[in-house]
Amino acid sequence: MPSEQILAASAKHPKPDTTFQYGTAGFRMKANLLDSVVFRVGLLASLRSRKLNGQTIGVMITASHNPPEDNGIKLVDPMGEMLEQSWESHATWLANSPDDKTVVERYHTIASELKINLENKANVIYARDTRASGSSLVASLVDALQSSGAVYTDYKLLTTPQLHYLVRCINTKGTQYEYGEVSEKGYYEKLADAFKRAIKGKTVSGAVTVDCANGVGGPKLREFLKYLPTAADGGIDIKVVNDDVLKPEALNMNCGADYVKTGQRAPPSSKASPGDRCCSLDGDADRIVYYFVNPKDNAFQLLDGDRIATLAASFLADLSRQAGLSEKLAVGVVQTAYANGASTHYITSDLKLPVVCTATGVKHLHHAATRFDIGVYFEANGHGTVLFSPKAVKQLTYAYEPQSPAQKTALDTLRALLDLINQAVGDALSDMLLVEVILAHKGWGMTEWTRTYVDLPNRLVRVEVRDRGMFKVVDAERQMEEPKNIQSQLNELVQKYKDGRSFARPSGTEDAMRVYAEAATRAEADQLATRVADLVKRFGA
Repeated sequence: MPSEQILAASAKHPKPDTTFQYGTAGFRMKANLLDSVVFRVGLLASLRSRKLNGQTIGVMITASHNPPEDNGIKLVDPMGEMLEQSWESHATWLANSPDDKTVVERYHTIASELKINLENKANVIYARDTRASGSSLVASLVDALQSSGAVYTDYKLLTTPQLHYLVRCINTKGTQYEYGEVSEKGYYEKLADAFKRAIKGKTVSGAVTVDCANGVGGPKLREFLKYLPTAADGGIDIKVVNDDVLKPEALNMNCGADYVKTGQRAPPSSKASPGDRCCSLDGDADRIVYYFVNPKDNAFQLLDGDRIATLAASFLADLSRQAGLSEKLAVGVVQTAYANGASTHYITSDLKLPVVCTATGVKHLHHAATRFDIGVYFEANGHGTVLFSPKAVKQLTYAYEPQSPAQKTALDTLRALLDLINQAVGDALSDMLLVEVILAHKGWGMTEWTRTYVDLPNRLVRVEVRDRGMFKVVDAERQMEEPKNIQSQLNELVQKYKDGRSFARPSGTEDAMRVYAEAATRAEADQLATRVADLVKRFGA
């Protein structure tokens, strides 16, 4: 009986004295606490697949940009998107089962409440990043899949976006929306072919140095290079740095997208010269940020997710207009409150495109982007992608006939980008090629890219509070509804600063508040952040 098998298997994975919470990144924490969580997530993956009549569910074991001693696990839904939000509470409830008997009881309760036929077939695929703890956590996952009777496939080491890609490929195979060949090789071939078509007739200027955070993106990028055309063949010159996966302790250490974004500096190991175009991935290759050192004044300049979003939105809107599709396809941008105010103003005032602001977390941006025909979304940290609606796919692939050679050229480029962009999830390798294509088409270097708008100086401050639950936020986390009167006092502070803007939102994992502030000058942004932090500290004492 499955119940007996699950009970026996669960006994091998006892729960520590810890409370778990499934969030935007799934479960993520110190790896030595995750054994029971991974087992129980495996059970939930089986239930999720059975609920969806045997569609394949993905499981990714990774902690992204976290330190090497951490790990995590998250589920991937059939179209390669994140787990449906309503299931997050089921994951949390199952993970916090106090004993093995309760695990089995809650497994069956979820099945009963959601009317899941446990006789349905369950199909699950999984992969992991390069962390030392990954292999033992995979063993815990396999115990769950076996005991619950799921059919499973191990794709071993992959980037997170590659797993999302495979899940979507499997579930669309044989349909009119077939996404690609179900293999890692198929991923490389699809993106490489799309890049060749998108870059046709244009020249990528100079090399790009790619910092792979000593994570799984390193070996995968080196493998990808076998499929991409070199600069000599009209392609791209990519220099790979920080790709040492033989030393697990080197993962994300003084390198990677989070290091660059947070510290506003290049990795010491990048070996880049002033003017060189550089980018950094995170540990599982789903984030990317660009940067360079300005040769005129040796100042470090970051081009983060806001910059990538505005670059992509500008190019896609231009192509849509050139192809004669601007009246048929609505292009829009999705941001969070952390987006620099200057980028938002540039999108609405210069690009004349609509902007939607959502709560922090990629799942919120992804959902909002589906409301546009071409929806561009990026968090400032470099995690994002572009979504094309079914209507847009239909128009681009066969419904629309260009009326001139110029329209055909623009349409061909749009079609290539449809294949180049990983629409399942933010993908650092895909996003990097998108940026390189756009810069080549525009004939821009890094300096030209920075001239589109000037970032407002900003500051992020962490404030410890007694209970983060006492702070209630609304309006995409830009306003505090509780405690009473705190928002009016915050507004008074903001009004004292030119171009001032500030908000405070609760941390998702600890009793702390994140305070963000921006203003016309660095000194004013720092001062505003400090004063808002003091205000939050008083209310949260």
